[in-house]
Amino acid sequence: MSTKPPSLTLTERRKAATQLDIARAAAELFTERGPDGTTAEDIAQRAGVALRTFYRYFRSKQDAVAPLLAGGADRWRERLAAAAPGTEAGLPEALERSIAESLAAEDETAAEGLRWTRGLLRAAAEDPALRAVWYRVNQESEEKLREVLAGLAGPGADLLEVRLAAAAATDAIRIALESWAESDAPVRGGGSPAELAVRCLRELMGGMRLLGDTPAE
Repeated sequence: MSTKPPSLTLTERRKAATQLDIARAAAELFTERGPDGTTAEDIAQRAGVALRTFYRYFRSKQDAVAPLLAGGADRWRERLAAAAPGTEAGLPEALERSIAESLAAEDETAAEGLRWTRGLLRAAAEDPALRAVWYRVNQESEEKLREVLAGLAGPGADLLEVRLAAAAATDAIRIALESWAESDAPVRGGGSPAELAVRCLRELMGGMRLLGDTPAE
């Protein structure tokens, strides 16, 4: 089973770039004004697109931030999928390493992405529609992760174990980001998303047969 994502066409790349521009505009406005103080028209204007273009891509103003929230998970799965397939014994290490690296905020662009996520999660605490988008993004990520893990674990893997592992890994990142967003911890070091996610991962997956024992401290 191939876990490498297909290459995007030029049209698909342009569409994705426009969606991300709109998502960033929505995140900026939600941070500045809150979801209640922001309209779809405001977001379209900030992104420099027509309102009809906004609704071509998104159903609501809250839905507009989905590409921004999903971007980190997409990069994480790509990093994980690059591991050698069929190496079940090394899967715990590969999974933990990919999560730690994807949340490490190695440069300012990655750090900025985490700060946007923090602002959106704080806004979501008071906005059920925005919270629903966050949960949907996590559910979609979990479904995609199942395919990646199945490919890495090999044809003999128990599908229930694969599903449990995907759920646990997704929840580890979700809980880590939510907990971090509630705090004033930095993007790197103690209390950071990377540190919290690894801690959550080890707690959630310690007893799974597919993954065996999680790496020691």
